[in-house]
Amino acid sequence: MTSTLDTTQLAHLQSWQGRSETLSDSLSATPVAAMSATLDRDDPAPTTGTVVPPLWHWMYFLPHARASEIGPDGHPKRGGFLPPVPLPRRMWAGGRLSWEAANPLRVGQQVQRQSTIQSVTHKAGRSGELLFVLVEHQYRNAQGLALTEEHDIVYRSAAQPGDPAPPPTKPPLHGQAAWSRTIAPDEVLLFRYSALTFNGHRIHYDRKYVTEVEGYPGLIVHGPLIATLLLDLLRRSLPDAQLVRFDFRAVRPTTDLHPFSVHGRPSADGKTVELWAQDHEGWLTMQGTATLA
Repeated sequence: MTSTLDTTQLAHLQSWQGRSETLSDSLSATPVAAMSATLDRDDPAPTTGTVVPPLWHWMYFLPHARASEIGPDGHPKRGGFLPPVPLPRRMWAGGRLSWEAANPLRVGQQVQRQSTIQSVTHKAGRSGELLFVLVEHQYRNAQGLALTEEHDIVYRSAAQPGDPAPPPTKPPLHGQAAWSRTIAPDEVLLFRYSALTFNGHRIHYDRKYVTEVEGYPGLIVHGPLIATLLLDLLRRSLPDAQLVRFDFRAVRPTTDLHPFSVHGRPSADGKTVELWAQDHEGWLTMQGTATLA
């Protein structure tokens, strides 16, 4: 496939490497209570000092672009901190997170997030052109560093009729899960998660847009929501476990057309837990490894 990004455009996009921004936010209790309800958890009401569960920090430091600054896909228009990538489809490809066990993020804290664009990488595959942007976030409270996150964003070419679909794969531990849970990704769940993360991306709620413009068969379940459900399964299964690291990658889009499932299996020594999500046909959609203290 002929590239739509020439060397001049790519060099311009790669000039964003090294750019950084610093934001501050207050970790209020309301989003934590709302996420508990969204995930159907019977948690105590959060108060000042309640530890923010893993990945729930994604409800803070939200982009607040004005309505006039929103692009056709529902995201803020390209440019600003992130490079103005012209490829139309944007997805959360995965990430790596490391928590400071002695310094968790807690409700009531004032937290600073420093974000840096570490790399902008171009690839061309069977399904078209890809541009990967790696962003590192460091979260600090009054006690110092609390969380380091690497966030992988992928931009893709528009879907074309006849594009080859990547071959599906079975989970490496297929049939060997110690814990499993089935999720019904209805419109209410997708709406609530979009609202909690102030995510206007139309692929999660606009069926006409996602099927006719982006070429997916149904509404897309948020990658961060699936990752959150993987760690929620870990918390339900090992409520006293202390998470120190989580590595995950999205493998295959999940739509709202069928239920999907999340699964986990701890290692023999109990130090790591393999986590994965699969669709209704058993194909792998997300894979992750949690490391425990």
